[in-house]
Amino acid sequence: MDSLWTILGLVAVIVFFYFFMIRPQKKQEREEREMRNALQVGDEVTTIGGIIGKVISIKEETFVLETTKDRTKIRFLKGAIRSVDVKISDVVAAQQADAAEENTEEKK
Repeated sequence: MDSLWTILGLVAVIVFFYFFMIRPQKKQEREEREMRNALQVGDEVTTIGGIIGKVISIKEETFVLETTKDRTKIRFLKGAIRSVDVKISDVVAAQQADAAEENTEEKK
């Protein structure tokens, strides 16, 4: 009977570790991979080193970031992206919505 409780306790610990440690970490890694794969030219990103800039070209595992108004260009590995701050697709969609709204106002 004691060995049954020991086995059940061990199984409970393994299940606990899976659901509260391993699974959330894998989910976070998947989200980061998806973010890096969805990177587009024109996106504004922050690197893990704290450098903020605009993506000007993308290759297999690297991208080129343009920083400052002096247009300094630095090449990084995609793994160096901490976050995508402004997606170019969101900016374009907002501009199109504004243009459509202005057109409807002009017609009135």
